[in-house]
Amino acid sequence: MKTIANGLLFLLLFAPACMLGQTTLSGIVTEQSTSLPLPGVNVLVKGTTAGTATDFDGEYKIEVNNGDVLLFSFIGYQSQEITYSGQTELNVVMQEDAAQLDEVVVIGYGSTTKKDATGAVELLKAEDLNKGAIVSADQMINGKSTGVRIVNSGGQPDANPNIRIRGGSSLSGNNSPLIVIDGIPLSNISPAGQANPLTLVNPNDIESFSILKDASSTAIYGSRASNGVIIITTKSGSKGAPKFNLSSSVQVGTLSDKITVFNASEYSDFINALYPDSSSLLGVNGTVYNTDWQEEIYRTSMSVDNNFSARANLFGKVPFRASFGHSGITGILKESQLNRYTASLNMAPEFFDNHLKVTINAKGIATEKDQPDEGAIGSALELNPTQPVFDPNGGKFDGYYQLTDADGNVGPTNALAKLKQRERNEDADRLLGNLELNYKFHWLPELRAIVNMGLDYSESDINEFYLQKAIDAYTVFEGLEIFNNFSPNYEETQIKRDHTLDGYLSYTKRLEGFVTKVDAQAGYAYQNFYSEGIKHPTNTDNGFRQLSEIVRYANELNLQSFFGRLNLDLKDKYLFTASLRADGSSLFSEDNRWGYFPAFAFAWKLDEEGFLSDSNWVNTLKMRIGWGLTGQQDITGTAGYYPYTALYVDGDPTVSYIFGNQVYTTYRANVYNPNLTWEKTKTLNVGVDFDLFENVLSGNIDYYIRETEDLLAEVPQPEGALKNRFVSNVGNTESEGVELALQLKPITTDDFSLEINGNLAFNETYVTNLENIEQYSSGGGIGRGTGVNILQTAVGQRGRSFWLYEQVYNSNGAPIADAFVDQNGDGVISDSDRVFTPVDPKWTYGFGTSIFYKNLDFSANFRGQLGGHIYDANLLNRGYSDVAIPTNDTGYIKNALNLFDGTNYNGFQEKQSDLQALSDFYLSDATFLRLDNITLGYKLENFISKNLSLRLYASVNNVFVITDYKGLDPENFDGIEQSPYARPRTYTFGVNLDF
Repeated sequence: MKTIANGLLFLLLFAPACMLGQTTLSGIVTEQSTSLPLPGVNVLVKGTTAGTATDFDGEYKIEVNNGDVLLFSFIGYQSQEITYSGQTELNVVMQEDAAQLDEVVVIGYGSTTKKDATGAVELLKAEDLNKGAIVSADQMINGKSTGVRIVNSGGQPDANPNIRIRGGSSLSGNNSPLIVIDGIPLSNISPAGQANPLTLVNPNDIESFSILKDASSTAIYGSRASNGVIIITTKSGSKGAPKFNLSSSVQVGTLSDKITVFNASEYSDFINALYPDSSSLLGVNGTVYNTDWQEEIYRTSMSVDNNFSARANLFGKVPFRASFGHSGITGILKESQLNRYTASLNMAPEFFDNHLKVTINAKGIATEKDQPDEGAIGSALELNPTQPVFDPNGGKFDGYYQLTDADGNVGPTNALAKLKQRERNEDADRLLGNLELNYKFHWLPELRAIVNMGLDYSESDINEFYLQKAIDAYTVFEGLEIFNNFSPNYEETQIKRDHTLDGYLSYTKRLEGFVTKVDAQAGYAYQNFYSEGIKHPTNTDNGFRQLSEIVRYANELNLQSFFGRLNLDLKDKYLFTASLRADGSSLFSEDNRWGYFPAFAFAWKLDEEGFLSDSNWVNTLKMRIGWGLTGQQDITGTAGYYPYTALYVDGDPTVSYIFGNQVYTTYRANVYNPNLTWEKTKTLNVGVDFDLFENVLSGNIDYYIRETEDLLAEVPQPEGALKNRFVSNVGNTESEGVELALQLKPITTDDFSLEINGNLAFNETYVTNLENIEQYSSGGGIGRGTGVNILQTAVGQRGRSFWLYEQVYNSNGAPIADAFVDQNGDGVISDSDRVFTPVDPKWTYGFGTSIFYKNLDFSANFRGQLGGHIYDANLLNRGYSDVAIPTNDTGYIKNALNLFDGTNYNGFQEKQSDLQALSDFYLSDATFLRLDNITLGYKLENFISKNLSLRLYASVNNVFVITDYKGLDPENFDGIEQSPYARPRTYTFGVNLDF
């Protein structure tokens, strides 16, 4: 009652003054769910044309008279009408309107809304992302976005992700999407010691992902956007009350599956039944041990993740956010450890009556990684399971049991010793920062000038060494043999400096009449990528591996661009977009340096037409069509940084000259191609976006055709060339795809809601032309002789294909060695009888559900693929019985895959020829369904105090995989499984505190 009386007294005192004339009213508009400011909210004096809009920080100013009715409106939020009653400040909280919610999507050099987007653009906000044991940003979106396939290289704590949007567009060029973090495009090459570039951003700092897929949306980024763009926006400061967040979790990782080699009992039965002459080699001195070598090298891991963030308004004028995080991530392979420290800072002060906004972003990461010798995984598969890990007699191998032959030569390496007697430290410090100046002209507020300056700087140190006592122990003859070619040391230091500068003008204005909105940008972009370092690699001298002379390197890539884009909104229902970017790359000669990349798009809001505007079941219905041209120049991984220039490099030490007692290497001419030019990709995309039945069913469907010409591919060179393979512009590919994304919200009440989401994507890419080359080897080593590769690129085939013989089987279904189908019927088995089989799947999908009941939440996310193939190199190299018996009187036996039924070994008996290695017998369908993560949480609102909320949760990642593949894991980007680092199953228990 006292508050009401004070309010009435205030109004009585100030009402006369307010009635004398217009008053300047100001305030901040925020959204209810996050208390964050809302830019772009329309503030209108009802019944007049007088109005304004909130700025970047939700602030507005407007001249009003007492009694005026103010209308606050913003797409996706409930409009509010408030009668002005004399105050000078009015803060407004906007509530989301589920029936018309339309999220802001960050695109290149600007933003739009999902409703106004003309290209194939997808927005994933924090609440849409994967939960649980999340180490890096890529794991947050895996399976969440249609047409985006992410396959990690293994179970390492910082496993490098292979990310493909719509399958990629190149053969030998880079196929990864451009990653942009708060306006800074990242290099495609990570610093030494950081395998995953997306560990740079603390997942707790991420606000949203915008994924740009088609050329009409990506062409504004030009040459770096042929494979799509992933824009990461991190959380920013606020002008509201201070808010803090503390999150902490503990993760327990376990080995989810093992490769099925014999255990000790099975191995003894196998040897005694098939190779009784070798039974004396079971155990040690009559004692048979039971050693599971895979269990010995793997472990149950314990990891922790702690993060703290603060958001406030410093001095009442500077929106501010800072965060700090530490992750201690233990790998399930012993000696595998990653410590990551992250810090971030965001400040956005404004000057000159809010006409100049200065945004400062800084992100720092320090990683300390212990990288184990992953060769221990292969050793664990071949070691005799009846022998011990540790020598019962101590022995000279630092206590580890190690097989030797009669002459003392070392046999298969003790897998645990491999891990314990080698240490490799990879440390890297990295800073990503930018300063953005955004000036709104006083004399023309619709026109803004933006300058964005960014720096990505890193320093890395790598040191590798082996315990001296291990080196001494494994040296059989001094100066001649080192255990398993162990190196005394390896060292590398590296510095990377990447600079970015963007300068552009942006004009946005709402109009009356046929043209209702104009949005245009034009500017210049500069990117320079530089790295330098020193390596101390090893070389062999008299049998010893020791540090060689210092190897120095320095590489630089420069890109400069001019760009422009125009968006027109006609009658609030017809949307046109046109853009053009001119890119210059230092990878090409002056004659071929510049590429020009245009794009056009049109969208039609059918829901705004008269025949649908009054519909009670159509909320949004939009058709889109777009065409664009993008470029590709990133061939540094295959051709280096100076592929068009004639250079000399150090000669190979194996080709040297001796003068007196001194050995000299010489310079040699390096291969180059002065005719290299841009690889170009044209994409046509047609799509439909819809939201039906009051937001119950929403989604989109897209169809695209993509053609790439002047392919940059590493192909065989003519005889007499300086190198037998080098990059050239050689041909064309064609891609076709369909994408479908759906979100269903069948139940939404105050206490209970159910959401189901799913996505399905089809993609296939065929090579249509390689000029004068029909096909060439594209790698695919399988642990056999030199040149035995099984991957091939060929005209008329999928971009990545196995090239194998079709196996012939006997009447019992067993394969017949070196017997293959004569495909052309000429009576001779030759390369012409080999069959192409695609590596990549045509279909990928993901689906999940979220259930909310009062303060309880549950989510589960699945993903998988239909088709694709995987080659089981373990079956080739360990799936024959004779692998177990001694060879050349070595005196030791090896383990094999468990294919023994008690009587017969259901595989080959002998090691097969290199010809048999080219059989599709080792090929399997890679179809799978994976339950990626499940999470159960409970939130306590107003915990202890009204400003305190606490959420407790538990989650499991990599819950199970359903597949017919008999190997370890069908999800393999390279398509060949040999000795993989198994993906862990991870249990997470966490707490999240907001206050």
